[in-house]
Amino acid sequence: MTQLLVFPERDDAEEVARALGERYPEFGAPRVVRETLAGEDDAEDAQWVVVADAFDPAVVEALAWEHDGWVETG
Repeated sequence: MTQLLVFPERDDAEEVARALGERYPEFGAPRVVRETLAGEDDAEDAQWVVVADAFDPAVVEALAWEHDGWVETG
């Protein structure tokens, strides 16, 4: 199951990706991408997304909440 961790700030997304990579080295660090939502005119409003596969959902959710983010599953 793919989990998308969404953050308003790039630094938070990168920190969470690094933390997941350290906790689960067998999977490597997840990707961080910038996501512009449909209808957004201002690039400053784009969200930062950590794309995580095969990580413990409870750990992922806790990290997202600690860094003012949220989790969506896909």
